[in-house]
Amino acid sequence: MANQDDFFKKVVAHAKEYGFIFPSSEIYDGLAAVYDYGQLGVELKNNIKQAWWKAMVQMHENIVGLDSAIFMHPRIWKASGHVDAFNDPLIDNKDSKKRYRADVLIEDHIAKIEEKVEKEVEKGRKRWGESFDEAQFRATNPRVLEHQKKIDEIHGRYADCMNRNDLEGLKQLILDLEIVCPISGTRNWTDVRQFNLMFATKMGSVIDDSDTLYLRPETAQGIFVNFLNVQKSGRMKIPFGIAQIGKAFRNEIVARQFIFRMREFEQMEMQFFVRPGTELEWFKRWKEERLQWHLGFGIPADCYRYHDHEKLAHYANAATDIEFRFPFGFKELEGIHSRTDFDLSRHSEFSGKKLQYFDPELNESYTPYVIETSIGVDRTVLAIFSHALKDETLEDGSVRTVLSLPAKLAPYKAAVLPLVKKDGLPEKAREVQHLLMPDMMVQYDEKDAIGRRYRRQDAIGTPFCITVDNDTLNDNAVTVRHRDTMQQERIAIDNLPAYLHERIKPIKNQ
Repeated sequence: MANQDDFFKKVVAHAKEYGFIFPSSEIYDGLAAVYDYGQLGVELKNNIKQAWWKAMVQMHENIVGLDSAIFMHPRIWKASGHVDAFNDPLIDNKDSKKRYRADVLIEDHIAKIEEKVEKEVEKGRKRWGESFDEAQFRATNPRVLEHQKKIDEIHGRYADCMNRNDLEGLKQLILDLEIVCPISGTRNWTDVRQFNLMFATKMGSVIDDSDTLYLRPETAQGIFVNFLNVQKSGRMKIPFGIAQIGKAFRNEIVARQFIFRMREFEQMEMQFFVRPGTELEWFKRWKEERLQWHLGFGIPADCYRYHDHEKLAHYANAATDIEFRFPFGFKELEGIHSRTDFDLSRHSEFSGKKLQYFDPELNESYTPYVIETSIGVDRTVLAIFSHALKDETLEDGSVRTVLSLPAKLAPYKAAVLPLVKKDGLPEKAREVQHLLMPDMMVQYDEKDAIGRRYRRQDAIGTPFCITVDNDTLNDNAVTVRHRDTMQQERIAIDNLPAYLHERIKPIKNQ
């Protein structure tokens, strides 16, 4: 665990040092759980958003986009249930004065037991080698079964407490599990209480007479209240979807783990409207399709897993998370939910407007059911960035830090490097740069020795370095170095755009 903590610190430090992510308002000592994306981070983030938009909107003829306002009528949040039920269960340690989410303390405890299971499995794999049967080992090994029994028992009590909103039961579970405060090391806990996560603000010129507004805690409601606008103006037929990328805001009391949990964050959400009775079939299809999108980044499948919800939201009849193995363990990356007709029905009730669809095949009107896919942009950045960052020991014993980003997501696709700053090489390198700039992000760098420049590009994830040398002036060719293999090949400048495009292919399933 210590090694993982050290690695996570390296991720945070690397992101700042190379211009990916900065603490917000840093010259004023920062603002907790708020971050700014630097010159490279914004490119990575935009590339992820473009990959998602292409997969969800461009590649689906029955899904269209939307960009709804952050400010919305306050009754929307009453209708959605956020005013009354958008809460986190919080608990304080009396000795450290630190505040925690009760559910996260319990989930972290379960994760530690799961780590023990994985260690036993790893021992078995080392002992039995190629003949190791992991499924049989998990089903028969006494230690694994003992740990799994504990996990199941905790899950059962935890799910029961969450479903019944039993705050006393949550505290008792924390006490029974002997969970200690990470700071004080004591079990001197307060009672668990609920805390609403929405930011409130005012609109109007006279504060006393103004209405209370909320910064939206999710982007989904903007889609629901525009259901009829989009359906009618776009002549959309069920089933169809509406996709949106936008900022959301949550007053997280226990914001932590860098950009994993922030107070201002960005979501990529799609609400898919279907005929009642078909929702579970569509839920299964979107669950599979969304996992395939993640796997398209080339990250190994064992870094992802499904986690079915034990506590279903009151509006849902099915829900699962796609979890990613972050440096701090498996955590939610994307949620897929079958929301039934709750949202459209509630907005119909509170607005007095019928939000229904006339189905010409059935010759009847009904309130559509909804399948939601919701993914955090920032969490996706963290997942891809942390998986890509690694130190490699080379044949000569030296170590290089490399960010092995998928080429399609890399901030710069190529770096153009004159071998030396004389003999007409910078001028020729600028020609190459200007040749490529209309089609892709390209960086020019002439400072330091060529080896140091290669290392700098490795560290920011640039997949190709293009070196202009003395031979270039004679043969009109350049040396292209591949980031991941460090192999080099000679390519004619005239063929360079096609060569790079062929190797910066669209991501699989995207």
